[in-house]
Amino acid sequence: MVTSRRPGTRPAWLVLIAALVSFGTAQAAVKARVDRNAIDLNESFMLEVVVDTEIDLQPDISALHEDFYVGQSSQLSNTMIINGEISRSRTWSYQLMAKRTGELVIPAVIVGSERSEPLRINVRQPTNAPPGEADVFITSEIDYTESYVQAQVLYRIKVYRAVPTRQPALRDPEFGGAEVLIEVAGEERSYDALLNGRTYNVVERVYAVFPQESGEVTISPARFEARVLRDGRITGRKVFESESQTIRVLPIPAPPADFPDAVWLPARDLRLEDNWSRQPDDLKAGEPITRVITISALGQMETQIPAIEPPNVTGVNVYPDRPELSRQIEPGGIRGIRKDQYAIIGVDTGIVTLPPLRLPWWDVDAAEWQVAELPERSVGILSSDEAPVIDPAPAVTTPVEEPESSALVSTGSDVWRLVAQVVSAGWLLTLGAWWLSSRPKRAPREPAPPPLHKQQARHLKAARRAALDGDDAAVRQALLEWGRLQWPADAPRSIGALAQRVSAPLSDELSRLSRAAYGRNTESWDGPALAKSLRSFAVLDDSDEDADRDPLPPLMPQT
Repeated sequence: MVTSRRPGTRPAWLVLIAALVSFGTAQAAVKARVDRNAIDLNESFMLEVVVDTEIDLQPDISALHEDFYVGQSSQLSNTMIINGEISRSRTWSYQLMAKRTGELVIPAVIVGSERSEPLRINVRQPTNAPPGEADVFITSEIDYTESYVQAQVLYRIKVYRAVPTRQPALRDPEFGGAEVLIEVAGEERSYDALLNGRTYNVVERVYAVFPQESGEVTISPARFEARVLRDGRITGRKVFESESQTIRVLPIPAPPADFPDAVWLPARDLRLEDNWSRQPDDLKAGEPITRVITISALGQMETQIPAIEPPNVTGVNVYPDRPELSRQIEPGGIRGIRKDQYAIIGVDTGIVTLPPLRLPWWDVDAAEWQVAELPERSVGILSSDEAPVIDPAPAVTTPVEEPESSALVSTGSDVWRLVAQVVSAGWLLTLGAWWLSSRPKRAPREPAPPPLHKQQARHLKAARRAALDGDDAAVRQALLEWGRLQWPADAPRSIGALAQRVSAPLSDELSRLSRAAYGRNTESWDGPALAKSLRSFAVLDDSDEDADRDPLPPLMPQT
């Protein structure tokens, strides 16, 4: 939980010096990152060292040799021109392999007078071994054998190759039992592993599986097909299969007693924070200020994160804006991010206290309810014409004896001053009444639409029913409606286009349905097969290549 706090005041010259120092440091900062922070003892991983400025010095990596074997290295220079501004950077890449298990620390990498921050990685005992003297084999694993409805389970496929292959193709498994949604959790990775003294190239894919109902999810073996190059000869096409997997999906537990209406939100980690467009201590009445509330949940899709409704508080009006949904890929899977923006306008002068905001969520690792909270916040509201009061300097006066007529002059001046005050007060009252009448009225809240994943699930169920009934027109309509929700900015306009964005076997069934409607030759489509393929499939990234053509890079193992 993170909350914004007003920093203490410091002299202007001190702030300027600190800013200049931090600017210079930021320009020459050294950053280190790894492609994975959880590896097996016999697996290699990549360490990248990035320097923001173009320099001729080499990084000092001597401290790495204590806990890591250092393999091949490379470097890359990069120049970018954005709005006429030129920025340069250089990146060094090192292939590392750990010497022991446990939580290891990658020490700071030194480049000149700068150094990176240390990194922590978790090195595990090897979990996979080749079956006999196999040149090629495939494995699969899940991070949770028991999970909850709508909670993420990571499904990982690894293809090991010690010899070159030709025409490789990785077939995704089929999911049976309880209904699931599948998302690709990051880009495909390639690295080396040392097993029984042999070096294998490993290609790894990770999928995030979200069960939509309780029960059991069965995952069939993943298949890798390729022609193997052995002793200078290319064999016929061979098929390699992984293990099957089973996930037990638990039902949604009862909400906590303090939050009987809590929305079901399972996650492995949840963060709640807010940011303000400026400090809300001195806010003039009628002037808006923006508050942004950010919720990020690891192991959850962004469409599943609920909004926190701001409470009605006397003295301010709150106007919500459209939320911003996004996601990022972490070693723990998908982190969904929701940002809600609110415009707050003060109405009554004085101190207005915004109550604390609380969000209950289910901790998957601890198997219990947790509550994320933002503490209450006080907002000071000034009148619209109020200005800071400056005490005048005391004036030195000398008593002067006034003439007798001065009393009459003073009395007349007071009368006119009173008349001016009455007129001014009337003008202010008229202006205030006009402002109140022209102030925007809060529109009645409309009921929130169902979450995106529920809308998508409804269209998929309709498509399955239509496929079983043999109604091809209804299948097309339901699936294209689902496609508009999945890709709102670039929705597919035909079943054929949709087939190119999903995994097999659904892509094959959709292509068959498209050919049956628009092909030159009469071709039938299989309704039950299409309905079965709709129960579990993956949505492909725009950058994904067709798995049937060549989803895996050709392997040339080191000699």
